[in-house]
Amino acid sequence: VFLAVTGAEALYADLGHFGRRPIQYAWLGLVFPALVLNYLGQGALVLNDPATLENPFYLMVPRWALLPLVVIATMATIIASQAVITGAYSLASQAVQLGLLPRLEVRHTSADEAGQIYMPQVNLLLLIGVLLLVALFQTSGALATAYGIAVTGTMVVTATMAFVLIWKVWHWPLWIAAAVMAPLLAIDVVFLGANVLKIAEGGWAPLLVAGMIVASMLTWRRGVAALRHKAAQSEMLLSDLLRQLEAKPRQRVAGTAVFLTSEPNTAPTALLHSLKHFKVLHEQNVILRVVIERLPRIADAERVTIEPLSSTFTLVTARYGFMESPNVPAILGLCRERGLKFEIMATSFFVSRRAMKAADKSELPAWQQKLFMALARNASNASDYFGIPTSRVVEIGTQMTV
Repeated sequence: VFLAVTGAEALYADLGHFGRRPIQYAWLGLVFPALVLNYLGQGALVLNDPATLENPFYLMVPRWALLPLVVIATMATIIASQAVITGAYSLASQAVQLGLLPRLEVRHTSADEAGQIYMPQVNLLLLIGVLLLVALFQTSGALATAYGIAVTGTMVVTATMAFVLIWKVWHWPLWIAAAVMAPLLAIDVVFLGANVLKIAEGGWAPLLVAGMIVASMLTWRRGVAALRHKAAQSEMLLSDLLRQLEAKPRQRVAGTAVFLTSEPNTAPTALLHSLKHFKVLHEQNVILRVVIERLPRIADAERVTIEPLSSTFTLVTARYGFMESPNVPAILGLCRERGLKFEIMATSFFVSRRAMKAADKSELPAWQQKLFMALARNASNASDYFGIPTSRVVEIGTQMTV
């Protein structure tokens, strides 16, 4: 029975990894009941013979089935590890979209599935983390304490988030949301409390990793806010710049210039530096703003908003869900369908690259200042992140203190 359960579980994980919906029913009809029987069987084995507590996973099968069980368990472990890696990529990508982490390189590995991605930096961190865990704990038994804290902590966080979802997003009455989730959360808290006793024996590892991730996210958000506050002191309103350009027209060159910005009301830094150094303007200029919504996906019909600012300037706002990857060529393709005419081979993309320098007086503590600068140095450049053709990109550097 256990061999069948393990094989079915591996099959479910394998097919589920590729997003095949029918296998969800196999989980409900076969794998889930079989897993329940398997875990109850392990409990019955331990109750019947306490000596099997050492390893009920393998002791519940006869000796002749031990080797096949090891093979199947190894296969299931490999499949499960792939699920963990895919989950890490997905969470990291969504954290970038929500502004919780710096831009990270994302490689799409499928032309059909948008969620099939590979992130080299995250993969390297996973490798380092696994090697450190193996070196520190050395045996799976020693790692069990860390595993218990990680799993029960995840259960508590998930139950808490589910309560907030039911109450705030689904708009159920507070007492109903509490009645549904409180029993589950109470059980999860009991399990977590039991594992808290094992923090000194290895449970500190997942807590340390979680603390490092939270510190990185908070530092990145605070550092970006500090940069925006500092940049706002020297930025120029886009409307004021357009009035100046109308009063004193600049020399025009053929083609289209696309300037990326995060603030539609202020003139992009790349535009200001371009005027300062080149002293010319293109015949057509597009201010492109990419907005990441707190929704998983945005329909193409609602993706792009085009707003004429003057005879030669247009503001384009592109909306993406946090599970999507922005793509500037695709955005311009939608713009062409809506009447914004331009030739891609006569289009130049201007982006600004910020070089970070430590300030004598910073809004951030010294450790956050160093961490933010390290995160910024390892961030992916804008052209790669937004899928801009490298042969059409003009990067203009600026130095900022943080």
